[in-house]
Amino acid sequence: MKLEIFTPEAIIFKGDVLSVTLPGLDGEFQLLNNHTSIISALKKGQIRIKKSGNTEDFNGEVVFDSTDKSLGVFEIKGGVLEMLNDTAIVLAE
Repeated sequence: MKLEIFTPEAIIFKGDVLSVTLPGLDGEFQLLNNHTSIISALKKGQIRIKKSGNTEDFNGEVVFDSTDKSLGVFEIKGGVLEMLNDTAIVLAE
């Protein structure tokens, strides 16, 4: 699936991922390939990414694990997620 993370200042991440874990208002939840459509508010916490394939890290704000470069983490203060047609878009602050 595709994942795009935007902040008011920049595009943080854009690429193919195997999964993404997000801090929802009622707790963490995970999106996988072919997930049903969803819109959700996000609270302060971490977005955890398991990337695959063609991925761009635009400005280094996603911190990738030193031993497993496919695992990344990005801290947010809140935001909104839309998952539609196998593309997850996160508007974060």
